[in-house]
Amino acid sequence: MLTPSWLRLASVTLVLLVADGCGSSGNASAPGEASLTLGAYTTPREVYGKKVIPAFRRARAKLGKGDVRFRESYLASGAQSRAIVAGFEADVAALSLDPDIEKLRTAKLIRHDWRAGPHAGIVSRSVVVIGVRAGNPHNIRDWADLARPGLKVLTPNVRTSGGAMWNVAAIYGAALRGHTRATRGDTASATTLLADVLRNVQIMDRSGRDSLLTFERGVGDAIITYENEILVGRAKGQRYEYVIPRSSIQIENPAAIVDAYVDRHGTRELARAFLAFLYTPEVQRAFAIEGGMRPVVPEVAAEVASRFPRVTDLFTVRDLGGWPALERALFASGAVYDRALEQSRSAAR
Repeated sequence: MLTPSWLRLASVTLVLLVADGCGSSGNASAPGEASLTLGAYTTPREVYGKKVIPAFRRARAKLGKGDVRFRESYLASGAQSRAIVAGFEADVAALSLDPDIEKLRTAKLIRHDWRAGPHAGIVSRSVVVIGVRAGNPHNIRDWADLARPGLKVLTPNVRTSGGAMWNVAAIYGAALRGHTRATRGDTASATTLLADVLRNVQIMDRSGRDSLLTFERGVGDAIITYENEILVGRAKGQRYEYVIPRSSIQIENPAAIVDAYVDRHGTRELARAFLAFLYTPEVQRAFAIEGGMRPVVPEVAAEVASRFPRVTDLFTVRDLGGWPALERALFASGAVYDRALEQSRSAAR
């Protein structure tokens, strides 16, 4: 039975984690000290907090530009986007997917072409994979295996989690491309496969990180998640493994300056410097080595290529028509996802 834990949230809760021991929650800084607020999705919390932000502070110190006090907020990507629209004054938004940044542009908080920067505004990449228990006891190899009767699957909720949207797009796209068993490469069979997988979903947490924590507590036989989440967990001693289906989607994580708030705070130049810093070799290596993400800078991607298995059919959102088309076809009210979810519930009754 589906248990969408996001329904228990009566409102968006902002969890502010202040970097490097700085304890004030306001934007005010000590004399001579700059301040910057980062609103991010949950998955890269450790790499931003422990690697990227300290490296940026050190780089500025070497240039004699003084220290920077960071405020960090990490939420499921959709929830973070809504929080920023509702008034959480993030100078930089680093979210899971394009539509969550676009919500800020639609709200007129972002007024520039955020895709005009390096790599179309994408700072990191990953792949949607299937996490399995040690030894892969259920012999899961592809998306269709997640539809087996009795298998217990985890994936977060698409209404709060960008990761969940990537997960659904991976299954749907692979089915449309004819690269997974039991599908004919059309919308009807793709919807049926999605419904069959959703029927086995045991818990829908509000974010990808919460979903992985549930898996780490021993719940579920398999989890649909980011490759980097599995790699980070394994580096910390978790014994799960992961399977890359024959066909999967390339996750692209954007970041952008939030114009309305940097202008209010007088932090535009600092925000620009931080955003540019995300494309430096040092940070791209940190994303790969500590964060398990696939770099967007070609030189670094080549340098760390041996860390990441090849995907037979790696496709992108653009191969599915782009985010606006995909949102209409897959995630709009009454579209494929809603129909598949209803099919899964009807079959379970």
